[in-house]
Amino acid sequence: MILIAIAWIYVVLMVAVVEATGERGTVLGAVLTLLLYGVLPLGIVMYLMLSPARRRSRKVAEAAEAQGLAAGAAGLDPDQGGHSASDPIAAERKET
Repeated sequence: MILIAIAWIYVVLMVAVVEATGERGTVLGAVLTLLLYGVLPLGIVMYLMLSPARRRSRKVAEAAEAQGLAAGAAGLDPDQGGHSASDPIAAERKET
């Protein structure tokens, strides 16, 4: 799918170059060609094609969060801060 998107952008870019360098072409026409034939439709198509992947990713993240909350309830991380102890170096022991 990504390969098709790259090929489409390449074709539209070449059309825009011809539009800009052509005898009756303009740079404004090239920019509009690039935006209206390349970026806008490709953005819409990629958004629609990648929506199942986004949905799966969201479900995995929700499951991981639910598991993290369950682990926190079990006492593994009581404050849910995710940071180390405030004094990582043990105090010096004095032997008598």
